[in-house]
Amino acid sequence: MTYQLVKDDTAPQIQANLTRQDTGAAIDCSGGTVRMYFRAKGGSSILFTLTAADVGGNLASGIAVFSFSSGNLNRDEGYYEGEIEITYSNGNVETIYQVLDFYLRGDF
Repeated sequence: MTYQLVKDDTAPQIQANLTRQDTGAAIDCSGGTVRMYFRAKGGSSILFTLTAADVGGNLASGIAVFSFSSGNLNRDEGYYEGEIEITYSNGNVETIYQVLDFYLRGDF
């Protein structure tokens, strides 16, 4: 799946439902930090990092909502990718294996 975004938008959101591959159970991220690193497809430089907000206990249910803000999508039209990383409250780090695909198109 490719998420579609529009250049210079300042309010889109992406929701990720984080589950265990072996059991399908939600990953409890409460008390930790969930980040998404964003870069150009095939690139190596991180363009920006988004941190999921913990609203109403969504992280306890494995739901991470990432909100783009002003300047994040001030980029060239093209393909990008995101990687989600969880830092648990005890300091352990887990990276979600699946990379998210994005396409950024120009505005009208």
